[in-house]
Amino acid sequence: MQNIVSTNKINSIFRITTCLLISLSFPILIVTNYDEIASAQITTEYRKNEGLVLLQEGQLLSHQGKYNEALKKYEKALAIMKEIQDIGWQGAIIDNIGLAYSNLGQYAKALNYYQKALAIAQKIDNKGLKRNILLHFGLVYSNLGQDAKALNYFQKALALDRKINDQLAKGVTLSYIGGAYMNLKKPTLALNYFHQSLEIAIKTNNITSEASNLNSIGIIYMFSGQYDKALEYLEQALDMAIKLDFKAGQGITLYSIASIYNDLKQNEKALIYYRKSLAILREIGAKPQEVNALSNMGSELLRTGNVEEAIKVLWNAIKVQESLREKLTDNDKVSIIDTQINTYEVLQKAYILQNKTEIALEVSERSRTRVLVELIADKLNIDTQRQNKPPNIEEIKQIAKNQNSTLVQYSIITDEFKVKDKQQTKQSELYIWVIKPTGEITFRKADLKPLWQKENTTLDELVTTSRQSIGARGAAFRGIDVSFNLDAPKATDKLKRLHELLINPIADLLPKNPSARVTFIPQSSLFLVPFPALQDKKGKYLIEKHTILTSPSIQVLELTRKQRQQIGQRMGEWQRMGNNMLIVGNPTMPKIPPKIGEARQQLIPLPGAEREAKAIAKLFNTQALIGNQATETKVTQLLPKARLIHLATHGIFDSVSGLNSGIALTPDPFSKGGDKISDGLLTAGEIFDLELNAELVVLSACDTGRGRISGDGVIGLSRSLISAGVPSVLVSLWSVPDAPTAELMKEFYQNLQNNPDKAQALRQAMLKIMKQHPNPRDWAAFTLIGEAE
Repeated sequence: MQNIVSTNKINSIFRITTCLLISLSFPILIVTNYDEIASAQITTEYRKNEGLVLLQEGQLLSHQGKYNEALKKYEKALAIMKEIQDIGWQGAIIDNIGLAYSNLGQYAKALNYYQKALAIAQKIDNKGLKRNILLHFGLVYSNLGQDAKALNYFQKALALDRKINDQLAKGVTLSYIGGAYMNLKKPTLALNYFHQSLEIAIKTNNITSEASNLNSIGIIYMFSGQYDKALEYLEQALDMAIKLDFKAGQGITLYSIASIYNDLKQNEKALIYYRKSLAILREIGAKPQEVNALSNMGSELLRTGNVEEAIKVLWNAIKVQESLREKLTDNDKVSIIDTQINTYEVLQKAYILQNKTEIALEVSERSRTRVLVELIADKLNIDTQRQNKPPNIEEIKQIAKNQNSTLVQYSIITDEFKVKDKQQTKQSELYIWVIKPTGEITFRKADLKPLWQKENTTLDELVTTSRQSIGARGAAFRGIDVSFNLDAPKATDKLKRLHELLINPIADLLPKNPSARVTFIPQSSLFLVPFPALQDKKGKYLIEKHTILTSPSIQVLELTRKQRQQIGQRMGEWQRMGNNMLIVGNPTMPKIPPKIGEARQQLIPLPGAEREAKAIAKLFNTQALIGNQATETKVTQLLPKARLIHLATHGIFDSVSGLNSGIALTPDPFSKGGDKISDGLLTAGEIFDLELNAELVVLSACDTGRGRISGDGVIGLSRSLISAGVPSVLVSLWSVPDAPTAELMKEFYQNLQNNPDKAQALRQAMLKIMKQHPNPRDWAAFTLIGEAE
């Protein structure tokens, strides 16, 4: 079964569905005869029954969507169970508290309560309670966009259902699994699980579960274009939810029906159902679902030409969705941001339609590196509340002035199109803003539709094929075969096509002086673009005309400037740095996996990296750490003391979490604390926890600029170094050849001794090396992130 609607819509509808529809199946001792209780002697059993009544009342309020009122009941019930020391019911109540907070969008609180409840369930070996908690953990991770992790929790819960032979609980779990598979874009598998769950719900008379499964099946038929069948299921689900006074179910099913009318281009009907859904979701305080309803309603208003109202609705969506990030872990914040990007994109489109290009730039900037900004501000010990506020247009202009650089920010815009009678989401336009150091801001656009309409490709695919055409490879190690036979015409075509899209629309706005800086702020796959190697129609490389840097956002540039100021030493005084430099080359290589999850392999030595390190150390009259000297423990101890760090070795990148990306060093028996075996791989996660004082870190290894591409930038080594306090990071975008890289690095540092401008030093090195090694694969891999001086 193929989807014919957008991925954004698929994810939003199923996240909205799986969050609220299922009731707890944990058995509750129901006590309703208050007169009988009142006449009884006040005993432990009396207090227990009193607590259970409160728990039941809380669950009924939750069923009605009155989560804050439910929390009051739960807290009273918990106090009673603590008083009588009934640990089992404490666990059940704590789980219910977590679920209420989850439905309110307070995920950090929810996870905290689930951890407490899980500890109790494991202590008393209560499999039913443990199963409920696993389901609720999965729900949170589903809402955070971590669908594979959510599915893992749901499958563990299903195993417990089978072990305790609880059919009613099994039916509920199967529905959760169906939602997870739908989020993972496997609708046929999802439909199978929903039908299994529906069959059990009917047999066990679980009407709430029956309604939720009817809703889910209806959504799948909508995705397959069977709208009449979809409406039939959804209307049944809505009738059941109304009869049950199941507010959450009503709000979600109304939202699903609105989406069908949206697909059918019946805009007025769609808006009516969106508004009905929104009213209910707001009434019950279901913020995650409110965000989705607002975002889709804003998109619908924009399609109908009601731009002003669309802008108001979309800003409301952003306000709510940003509140959902509070108190989450950094990784969970990044995950939830990835599910929220569409709202910012639609709002940018709305402002562009009004020709309010500068406000659109503010929105574009607001959608980037929110977590990284918090991390840097925290390390700098500056006013995080003020600094975390996204920059307005005047602040953006000031940042360009402070950087003395022309900033170029890209934003990839998607739209829905009919392709072969099917509705599909495609990249439609590229928004480009150019901010000059004078404060002048110019907006341009590039049309991306011809890529898939005429060339049978996409911007993402073009970036990949342009890299492949020059022999750039990923997930390999430094020291790749330099005898690659370059298909020059093919490589030129790809690099020129990228130049047409990314540079031609703004070429007249870029500085004429080659020494003037241009800082590119990419998005998504554009983080992998080798900007120096892009070619104009005459075959001239971009690095020949401009001095190039990159940054994950404009606001990060302001923070790296503050980092450089805080370090407190003039960048030009390299000769006086002496032993404050840490230079590593060709350590005794460990065994590490070429890719995360693969079998470990013995890394080959890098004689070129060794020569590179020794040559650089000689330039600065210091000593490099070579071979057995470069242990992970020793290097980790020296990192915080160094003002310049150069690591010439193998690199490995992790595209899943990003934090397992690493640099190869010499393994040693024990780490600094003496309690952990060192594996010889210094990871992004380990660097993240350091406090560094280096003005520049150069990772002369493969793929050190890569990682997990997210809405918060590239999660990997470069991000960890910047968050650890480094204002300038030089990293690679592919697997670099050993000898040309060594030549490039030596040339870079020789230039740096004469001119403290790191961007200029890199440019001059590239210009020299390209004469000896014309293939851009050999000289264009490295990108300077952050500060030039």
